[in-house]
Amino acid sequence: MPLHDRLDIVGGILNGNSEGSTGQRTLGIAILSGILSSLSDSSKTFKTSPSPSGATTPLPHDDPPPRVPSRFIACVTRPASAKRVGAELSPFSSSLTVLQNENLKGVHEADVIILACKPKNIKDGLLREEGMAEALQGKLLVSILAGMTAEQLEDNIYSAVPSPIERCRVVRVMPNTASLIRESMTVIGTCTPPLPSHQAALVTWIFTRIGRVVHLPPYMMDASTALCGSGPAFFALILEAMADGAVAMGLPRAEAQLMAAQTMKGTAEMVQNGQHPALLREQVCTPGGCTAGGLQVLEDGKVRASVATGVRMATDAASRLGRGEQGVNAPR
Repeated sequence: MPLHDRLDIVGGILNGNSEGSTGQRTLGIAILSGILSSLSDSSKTFKTSPSPSGATTPLPHDDPPPRVPSRFIACVTRPASAKRVGAELSPFSSSLTVLQNENLKGVHEADVIILACKPKNIKDGLLREEGMAEALQGKLLVSILAGMTAEQLEDNIYSAVPSPIERCRVVRVMPNTASLIRESMTVIGTCTPPLPSHQAALVTWIFTRIGRVVHLPPYMMDASTALCGSGPAFFALILEAMADGAVAMGLPRAEAQLMAAQTMKGTAEMVQNGQHPALLREQVCTPGGCTAGGLQVLEDGKVRASVATGVRMATDAASRLGRGEQGVNAPR
């Protein structure tokens, strides 16, 4: 039955074996929490962000879709995971069902499935479970897996299916953990052929509930994973280092952390309001001043090059994870 003919839409978060999948499991909870929070508070809504480079595919999906999700299913494998999901999303228990080791049932009942697991779980057969291809017929599968392309997922689902069936549509998306406070930066990969208008509008609607959204071609998704998906960890390290320096010079830890966080937040908002980072840096850096001295130490320590290289390495690791490789961060 077409999506727009249903009385309601059920969204599902599909996990694999949760052991070793803390990051993806946390992200799945963050997405659900953000969406459920936004449904109870419609005052905070983001729109798609234009790209200054022009690389973003312009998509007129700021209008709400014909139908929005009204019920949600979280699929997990372990009792501890079920308990955690139930506890963290307890304010929304009336709209949420948690299923343990019942992925197939969850997919059967859902209209939209968000795939939140490790790429290794796909290689281990998560989507090849008997009846899964049939359960996915005509539905929308949203993948937040690092490195794994839509074509790889489709091949995994349908390569062993003996008879032709209606395929699901797969769209690749990369949000980040700031989904939990509805401040995610989410990249949605464009599809070929394009998604039907109601599905495209629904995907955009889901992720504008939890932050800002841009649409980029599939070949940019691994770099987007490194920048947006891994980015919170990179920024947290820099913030922590700045607070450590301040503590070494006598500031109390709590105040140093607050000051560093607010300084980072304010700087980011100035950039979002149109300030170029280089010009902003120059405005703060007076000749012979303390900022100039500090920046010189950072440049001598190759901080700029190290951060840029970290993003490049994370991009490469995301791509290799998608190919099912192990030890992607081992020296080569």
